[in-house]
Amino acid sequence: MAEMVEIFDTTLRDGEQSPGASMNEHEKLQMARQLERLGVDIIEAGFPIASKQEFEGVRKVAEAIRECRVAALARALPADIERAAQALENAAQPVLHTFIATSDIHMKHKLRMDRDQVLAATDKAVRLAKRLIPRVEFSAEDSTRSDWEFLVEVVKVAIAAGADVINLPDTVGYTTPTEIRDMFKYVIAHVPGSDKVVFSSHNHNDLGLAVANALAAVEGGARQIECTVNGIGERAGNTSLEEVVMAMRTRNNIYPYDCRINSREIVPSSTLLGMLTGLAIPYNKPIVGRNAFAHESGIHQHGVIANALTYEIMSPESVGRNRSDLVLGKHSGRAGLAKRSRELGYDFDEAQLDRLYEKFIDLADKKREVFDDDLRMLIVRMLNEDFELYHLIEVDTFGRNPAKALIKLGKGGETFTDSATGDGPVHAACVAIERITGVSGRLETFEIRATTPGKEAMGEAYVTVDFSGQVFKGKGASTDIIEASVAAYLDAVNKYLAYRESAENGITLRGM
Repeated sequence: MAEMVEIFDTTLRDGEQSPGASMNEHEKLQMARQLERLGVDIIEAGFPIASKQEFEGVRKVAEAIRECRVAALARALPADIERAAQALENAAQPVLHTFIATSDIHMKHKLRMDRDQVLAATDKAVRLAKRLIPRVEFSAEDSTRSDWEFLVEVVKVAIAAGADVINLPDTVGYTTPTEIRDMFKYVIAHVPGSDKVVFSSHNHNDLGLAVANALAAVEGGARQIECTVNGIGERAGNTSLEEVVMAMRTRNNIYPYDCRINSREIVPSSTLLGMLTGLAIPYNKPIVGRNAFAHESGIHQHGVIANALTYEIMSPESVGRNRSDLVLGKHSGRAGLAKRSRELGYDFDEAQLDRLYEKFIDLADKKREVFDDDLRMLIVRMLNEDFELYHLIEVDTFGRNPAKALIKLGKGGETFTDSATGDGPVHAACVAIERITGVSGRLETFEIRATTPGKEAMGEAYVTVDFSGQVFKGKGASTDIIEASVAAYLDAVNKYLAYRESAENGITLRGM
């Protein structure tokens, strides 16, 4: 029987630190529920002391998730640890994750602490965390550039203080598979009681070795892999969940380990994350990229038709590719819509279903076939409406050189209407939005994508907008690309308005 490896998902914490990948508390909750369906063992929900919104996001995830553990991150500081424990108060299976750097370069230049001070801080932090939360993970930041003998001393102190999990991260993506395998073997062999705790591996992808290093760490004795959906994360990202899981499944003869991931939820998880963050999935991304199971070469096509195993080492169905089949049309009723929504992970009350049905019928009138991704986007838009300062009611554009736009926005039961001219219909609509909201920004990037096939595909628009030196990302979706673009700009405006009205100063935390 294969040994089990736990999957610690940090999409909502380290992954969210990717530029442009930030999620509000409601979006975090949506993604957390999908991670629960995916079958991860631990969801690291965030860094509670960073801001009020971050605290609320962790708290809501902790309250909602019942089938897996929920972790919160804290530096080895009492205030951090106490705040994290508060956020986890209602979690069914809480984990408090605390860390401190152990490499000479980090201790000297970042912490300005010597080795004895780091050992004392480790002991104090883990003991406090253990008094507050029954399961504690300790991370020795920048382990792979740490002195191994000192690393052993730190781990001894952490275990003696009550740590249940010891994480030895490759914080800057510097190590190689041979090095990290040997490091885990060395530490485990030299720490008394190492068999009583779980060793974990958290790897960054700066040299493109994160997945290989994670697998090597498991060979060295780690039994927990820390990873993210789509491999998102600080700088070049983290170990890709889908890649490391499918490597173990596909090459189980080489990596005789298993995990409890439901691999058929991999593509749905990847798709939802892309929708929530706006981060495009590269076409050639292993497992989840659009081209991962595409075959253009005639030789390849012939081979796949004869026997898929000729050019496919795993089936599309095994990772959830079949979840984008056609499912609904304009003649579908509320029962069918509710059933498909539940299959996608959303269980709505009657009022919510009524709201969704109205939007669904409107979309179904515009296109004959409604795909899973269309429905996901409708649901995401609907659930986020309550969190918008302004929402788009109507957009009408006409003319050219200059174009004209009439915009109608809603806010708190009120309706606001204005018109403007511009160099094109999208520009004119954005100017009208600026007139209504009193906020003006500079468009920095603008990207259009089609999420589903066909002439009537649902289009997604993604923008980044600079408001007085603060850059915010916006997203929108519609079968009308102008409407999608306008919605994306309004989304960025709303985020800036929420930021401007908040007096909270968050703490920026870099990845381990």
